[in-house]
Formats: sequence, C-alpha cells, structure tokens
Amino acid sequence: MRTGAGRGTRRFCGSGPGAGAVAVVAVLLAACAGPKPLPVFGQVPQFQLTAQTGQPFNSQALDGHIWVADFIFTACPGPCPMMSSQMRRVQFSTAPDVGLVSFTVDPQHDTPPVLAEYAKHFTADPARWHFLTGEPRRLNELGLTAFKLNSVDGSLIHSTRFVLVDGARRIRGYYLDTPQLLHDIRQLERERS
Repeated sequence: MRTGAGRGTRRFCGSGPGAGAVAVVAVLLAACAGPKPLPVFGQVPQFQLTAQTGQPFNSQALDGHIWVADFIFTACPGPCPMMSSQMRRVQFSTAPDVGLVSFTVDPQHDTPPVLAEYAKHFTADPARWHFLTGEPRRLNELGLTAFKLNSVDGSLIHSTRFVLVDGARRIRGYYLDTPQLLHDIRQLERERS
C-alpha cells in the first residue's frame, strides 16, 4: 500500500501542512480573549444587623468592595471551625479591602460577645471580617432569599458554601473550598481595575 499523495490517498480536513499553524493561532487568540466574566447569580439587598462589636452593621459599608459571605454558628462541632479556618485563609491571602462576612444561624446563642470571642479565636481582623447576628426573621431572609443557601429557623442546619459578592452586591459565585474562590476574587479585582 502506498502512503504518498498519489491516487487513492485521502486528505482529511485539518491534516494538511497548515493545520498546525491554524491550531496555534486559535489557541493564541483564545488566550488573548481573557477569562470569561463570572456569572451573576443574584443581588444581595441592603441589610442592617449587629456586629461582634455590639455596634449596628450597615451593609453599605461593603458597597464598592468585593466580599465573601458564609453562614456558621459558634457552637458548631462540625464544619463551622473548618469554614472559619478557610475564611481566615482568605483574609490572609487577599488585599485588605476584600471583606469577609460570617452570618450566624444561631442568633439566640451567638450574641455579640460570643461572636467576638469566636472571631478572636480565628484571628479575625475586625476592620474587614464581620461576624453578624440579629433578628432571626432578617437572618432567615438573607440566608434563604438573598443568598439562596439556607434558612435560619432554629434548626442550625446550614450550607457549607462560601459566596463571592462584588462591589455592587451581586452574587458572583458559590464555593466549597478556597482555591477557586481566591482565583475568582483576583479575577474580580482585575475587572475593577
């Protein structure tokens, strides 16, 4: 059997001498296009709760900043300490203007002094990591309706996902761990500049 370009030889699309160059150009063009913008999953409404300092916390303090949210409770024996450790990793791996917000799902127990002690255990920077409590009804609206994660109904059942929110209070991603979250925070920072 002959393997040359004579009679009976078929040429397949993409197998000619220029096919490699076309593939290289396509890869280079894709690289120049940059990353795809992160999707928008919803909008977080303005809210007012109470911070671990005992002072009122108005979400307007987060406007214009990228921030990460999660739902925890301080007496949690399971995933909450791991989640808070991951939030600490985000705190130490991001710029100082990236905010962190941990909402309690146990507002009856998690008073500001209890939250302050918990925050201290995780070396939370109070200028950027806020532990919030408040009326169960308001926390429930945020957990269930705004973040689409969990109810705050006294059951203490909650999501273990982190939520990435941009400076316009738009939800841009949900995460179970920090590597992709940190990547997407950097992407949002580049989009802003």
